Amino acid sequence: MKRVLLSWSSGKDSAWSLWALRQQSDVEVVGLLTSFNQAAGRVAMHAVRRELVEQQATAAGLPMWCVQLPWSCPNDVYEARMREAVERAKREGITHIAFGDLFLEDIRAYRELSLAGTGVDPLFPIWTTAADTRRLAREMIAADLRAVITCIDPKQLDGRFAGREFGEELLADLPSKVDPCGERGEFHTFCWQGPMFAQPISVRVPGVSFHDGFWFADLVPCAGKPVLQPVNASRES
Repeated sequence: MKRVLLSWSSGKDSAWSLWALRQQSDVEVVGLLTSFNQAAGRVAMHAVRRELVEQQATAAGLPMWCVQLPWSCPNDVYEARMREAVERAKREGITHIAFGDLFLEDIRAYRELSLAGTGVDPLFPIWTTAADTRRLAREMIAADLRAVITCIDPKQLDGRFAGREFGEELLADLPSKVDPCGERGEFHTFCWQGPMFAQPISVRVPGVSFHDGFWFADLVPCAGKPVLQPVNASRES
């Protein structure tokens, strides 16, 4: 039996990786590993509040493993803190760390090199090809995975997509140069519903803002039905 810690960004690919891993009879997922901007209390790049990630972990029935990172975080500090997490995983009998990467060979090689010699092996449960991500995106949507775009790189995608739901309408509207799963960093998401969760996470998008070179949709918890269309959009530099 593989005891697996899943690298968890709060997005759709992490969530789908959890679902895929749980379909394998020789795998036990034992926790979600998330790095946070310590000053802001948010997931790095996705900018999702820690409270919402905690709700995801509860809905998934798994404990969170939190790696706190300073802002801004030099790469050597990031790697040192991740090594500490890997060492803890080894002590606790975890055999693998899984990642929701899709097709970027350099990212995969970096993961493999980082874990080489640690006694903990990498897993890539939803690894595919660049030509296959549209099919993968539609498979997620057909399984009732629901997500919202939280971060956009304006060099690759117009900021008006911030706060939109990840669904068939979005796929139809994305420019052809943008990967349907945002694998090249075009966009990042927060997954609020899916077969990997016991219950949905209700969120609303009070607005979007521009800072540090990216567009962000700020998600906050809410009661009742999620409200995903951004309102009161603002620009902050």
